[in-house]
This record gives sequence, structure tokens and C-alpha cells, in this order.
Amino acid sequence: MPKRVLEGVVVSDKNDKTIVVKVERRLRHPVLKKTVRLSKKYHAHDEKNAAKLGDVVRIEETRPLSKQKHWMLLETVAAGKA
Repeated sequence: MPKRVLEGVVVSDKNDKTIVVKVERRLRHPVLKKTVRLSKKYHAHDEKNAAKLGDVVRIEETRPLSKQKHWMLLETVAAGKA
């Protein structure tokens, strides 16, 4: 089974070798027929502490690395505005 790959924005890089990535998705509300934005935060492993606050990154699903970390940093898509 292929691993899931998500793209999102780094909202925290305070922890050592860990980043928090906010992933936003859009869907159509079943009753109101309006587009609704839903977001979720994922803890991802960043071995080299490369990602910084505001960066757009890709993360990949992996085996559990800790209680909350089940994702790993693949690449930085765009640098943040800092």
C-alpha cells in the first residue's frame, strides 16, 4: 500500500527534530452547498531541523516514531516569509 503524502504549512518548529504541520483541505458542505475549509495539525519528524516557521512542506506517512509522530518530512516546497 502506498504511503500518504500531504502538503501543508509549518506552524511550529520549537521542538528538536519535530515540526507541526497544518494541512488544510476543502470540501463541499452536504446541506449548504458551500465550500468549507477544514484543517488538521500533524507532528512530523525533521531529522536535520531544516524546516522553519511558515515553510510549505510535504510530509509522508511512516511508522510510529513517538506518541504523536507518525509522519516524516519529505521536502520543503517553498520557503516561508520571515
